Amino acid sequence: MSTSKAVAEATPSWDPYTRGCPSRDLLDRIGDKWSILVLGELGKEGACRFTQLRNRLSGVSEKMLTQTLRALERDGLVRRTVYPAVPVRVEYELTPLGVTLRAPLKALTEWSVQHLPEVLAARETYAAEHTG
Repeated sequence: MSTSKAVAEATPSWDPYTRGCPSRDLLDRIGDKWSILVLGELGKEGACRFTQLRNRLSGVSEKMLTQTLRALERDGLVRRTVYPAVPVRVEYELTPLGVTLRAPLKALTEWSVQHLPEVLAARETYAAEHTG
């Protein structure tokens, strides 16, 4: 058996359309509102402290930011570094894996900005047609 065939057979086939597939969970994580914004901000600004992130992400609660950062850290997308100082300093930054999401997330962000007028017009049309 060739090496590439053996690797292909050993690699699971992930299908996010199949219930219970871990890839679906990952899509939920990186598609989450706050995850996208945290990853985008860390991609733009580099390492940030918690307070910096919270201030830059208007509307995020401390609890939600904490949960989002922990989940992104668990998935290997964000690195949390604790610096021994008084008071303790903690910074968050993208891992090399997290950096690979920069281009797809930037494309989604650009698409949303570019097509927002069309989406808003579609919403108005829908509302007008479905108002009784």
